[in-house]
Amino acid sequence: MYSNVCTGALQGIYAYLVQTEVDAAGGLPGLEMVGCPAGEVREARERVKVALKNAGVDLPPLKITVNLSPADVRKDGTGFDLPIAVGILCALERLPQRVTENTLFLGELGLDGEIRPVKGVLPIVREAAARGIKRCIVPAANAKEGGVVQGIEVIGAENLPLLLEYLQANKERQKELIPPTIVSPEELLGDANISKEYDFANIVGQEFVKRGAQVAAAGFHNMLIVGPPGTGKTMVGKSIAGILPPMTLKESLEVSGIYSVRGMLDENQTLITERPVIQPHHTVSAQALAGGGRIPKPGLVSLAHRGVLFLDEFPEFPRTILDILRQPLEEKQVVVSRAYGSYRFPADFMLVAAMNPCPCGHYPDLNKCTCTESEVHRYLGHVSGPILDRIDICVEAPEVNIHALSSSGRGISSEEMRERVKLARSLQERRFQGTAYHFNSQILAGDMQKYCAIGLQEEQMLEKLLSRGGFSVRAYHRILKVARTVADLDGSEKIEQKHLSEAVCYRLADEKYWKRGKGA
Repeated sequence: MYSNVCTGALQGIYAYLVQTEVDAAGGLPGLEMVGCPAGEVREARERVKVALKNAGVDLPPLKITVNLSPADVRKDGTGFDLPIAVGILCALERLPQRVTENTLFLGELGLDGEIRPVKGVLPIVREAAARGIKRCIVPAANAKEGGVVQGIEVIGAENLPLLLEYLQANKERQKELIPPTIVSPEELLGDANISKEYDFANIVGQEFVKRGAQVAAAGFHNMLIVGPPGTGKTMVGKSIAGILPPMTLKESLEVSGIYSVRGMLDENQTLITERPVIQPHHTVSAQALAGGGRIPKPGLVSLAHRGVLFLDEFPEFPRTILDILRQPLEEKQVVVSRAYGSYRFPADFMLVAAMNPCPCGHYPDLNKCTCTESEVHRYLGHVSGPILDRIDICVEAPEVNIHALSSSGRGISSEEMRERVKLARSLQERRFQGTAYHFNSQILAGDMQKYCAIGLQEEQMLEKLLSRGGFSVRAYHRILKVARTVADLDGSEKIEQKHLSEAVCYRLADEKYWKRGKGA
């Protein structure tokens, strides 16, 4: 007998449907698997046979052939165990074929018949819903994760005997045995709590840095903070996520899909509802940062998608590691190529970096700095020019006056800043409606004149800056985009000279340190 059971698999972070074809016929007894299975998929033969035996199903001495279609795509993971088991039971007529109609099966089997959780349930269920599948049967531990997808029934099964009883029961009995998992993603998003651990109200002084952070959050601009130790750089970097607008449902599902592929979702967190903040250590490897591996998986830059990638002690990262960021900062994705294909991982994040101006942290204050000019030059040289050109806002965090520390007054809070950011984002939404843009930072060079037009006086100001050789053409465009965001925070449709002047100020720290460092 022949049977066909639908399941799903992953290629990078994207899912595709797989047809599990099973044929049971006379011949030399055994279980043969074809269809380009990886090692862990081939091992399903033993897991499935023992799990069926312990569930009370003895396989007859037949030749059982399992084909995973499409056969020209490599299959990885352990989620094929359950569809193979169900396919065998249908081929042996222990289950009617109708129980698999419009149903996707996914799950790993333990030797005792337990249905264990697998990675990537969310994107697979989303793909199934998009392809018209009506029901997904997944491990009970993954049920809530799949349940956030609307328009499809998700059933969470704990073990094989219970699932077999469920499949043979009528609809009323099925609802009693395993009720469908219903999750409201809107409620999960509404219950999201914004972390109060890091609040801008707790940062004393540094008003210019806080203003720069607000502008960066409003336009989703990359930001670099330079200053001596103990000036609140790390605090600012960790607080920025708290002033970003709440995630939309589309963004939440995008980010949650990435975390699902990495196996980072569980029963307690079925949906990522807060913007992620990823802070890798400076010893991170290139593969961990960008993604990859034998079976390519998304890296830290993809885990920061729609959120913040915070790199503290920026120059301590090897230059080769920092240069990896050039592609995702420009293209908002990472491409990992292997002999059997290329994988694209989304990486639309906001880069926030913090650093000391020199190894001792006090340059250019020569009264305190103990570094030689060559040490300063070498330290600053870890951050390449192309990386600096991709950072829109560069601000300096000076040492805080002792009188400011003793002041009892609190500065502007994250909640107040977030409301201003929301207002600026609403202006951008209206401006970019019907386009591929969402934030000012995304404006391409060809659309600068359309969205960032400036007057004669402002144009003359920028011409003087360019004539000094202080800025590249990319930096010139980034100044205009930041000025557009400053104008949005001011509620102005026109970029005025004061907005442009503020945007230029966010490049002065870059010129101060790197131009002087290069001349050292």
